[in-house]
Amino acid sequence: MTSQEIDSRAKEFAPTTAIVLGSGLGGLVDRVEVAFTLPFTNIDRLPVSKVPGHAGQFVFGHLGKARVVIAQGRTHLYEGWSAFEVTAGVRFMASLGIRRLILTNAAGTLAFPPGTWMMLSDHLNLTGTSPLLGTANFVDMTGIYSAPLRRHFLEIAQAEGIPLHEGVYAGVLGPQYETPAEIRMLRTMGADAVGMSTVLEAIQARALGIELAAFSCLTNWAAGISPQPLSHADVLATGHDASGSLMRLLELGVPV
Repeated sequence: MTSQEIDSRAKEFAPTTAIVLGSGLGGLVDRVEVAFTLPFTNIDRLPVSKVPGHAGQFVFGHLGKARVVIAQGRTHLYEGWSAFEVTAGVRFMASLGIRRLILTNAAGTLAFPPGTWMMLSDHLNLTGTSPLLGTANFVDMTGIYSAPLRRHFLEIAQAEGIPLHEGVYAGVLGPQYETPAEIRMLRTMGADAVGMSTVLEAIQARALGIELAAFSCLTNWAAGISPQPLSHADVLATGHDASGSLMRLLELGVPV
């Protein structure tokens, strides 16, 4: 299949919402009525992650009554990609005409219990870079995470009895986990969770005028809060176990 045929098929499906799945959250597609899939490798200039827990494909289908495209996996700065490269998937999905983007990630928690979800109210970009680097695109980041979407999801979570916190996500470079001193610094800066993704995709979506919401699966206490050592395997396992509650929230909450 040629690139033109891929673009034609994806655009004809006309998804209205895009969802990006983080580490261990790929199982969220299980309740999607799948129309077709596109491997990242089939799309020109789209980098592919080799990190466990990232399948590397777009899934087109229906979630409830909404037409969605789901990025099952993402790439990261710590793999050696640039900020512009790791946001290529957002630009591809934007080219299909999506109106809103929902980002998910696995994160260490500084505030709320592991195994629960936090909806982002704001973020700290501590990666030291931006997908807008090299331009003079002075985008206003006030209200980057849509207040109407956040109210919408909070109302559904409350009605369904789904625990959903709100807080500030600190996006860092990685791949190493943070030291206890770094976690104390992040707490002082106002962070409630910390991870290695999401902030660059959010900046890119904002620059493209796409309405945005984001959710962190709080997989573990951050360094120094608990005596337990940090493990990527535990991150994947907790993400898998917690994915059902977010899927329920998205099934009911993704606008048509």
